[in-house]
Amino acid sequence: MPTIAAPPYACDYIPLRPIEVMTGVRDPLIRGDFDLRRSSTGMGGCAIYQRTGDKLKVLYVDLSPGGELAEVEEHLRGGAKPLPEILPGGKGYYFKDSSSNTNSVYSMLVRGETRIMIQLEIGAEGRDNAADVVALMKLIAPKLITDASAASSSPSPSVSAKG
Repeated sequence: MPTIAAPPYACDYIPLRPIEVMTGVRDPLIRGDFDLRRSSTGMGGCAIYQRTGDKLKVLYVDLSPGGELAEVEEHLRGGAKPLPEILPGGKGYYFKDSSSNTNSVYSMLVRGETRIMIQLEIGAEGRDNAADVVALMKLIAPKLITDASAASSSPSPSVSAKG
């Protein structure tokens, strides 16, 4: 997996090369976007699909408000593994779906009221799919959360009335 987020990007924030490596899908179909000025946390999602066949969804990334550390703690108590520290004040988990035959791995990181979820629905055969999801979270979470925080704290343009 690449360790630096470099263009080209899917949905403006997710580097395409790691997506191709972790899913095994080259030139995927991409749908979605992120609006970092919406709410205090930013919002949006990016879905990645196979280009051929049934066009199955292979990966989904969601940025939304409503992050709760209690939800993270619940998953950790249920057997999920903790994410390494990615952002100060952030806490997360990841787990491999043991009943999946498509190498599915899920992850969530919460910081403040912001939540980023990664759902790898179909991982590349023969890869450490859990490590891939953690690596993707390390690449995208700092940019999405930091940019959303900056966008929400920047002053909104003022309209001046002419007399």
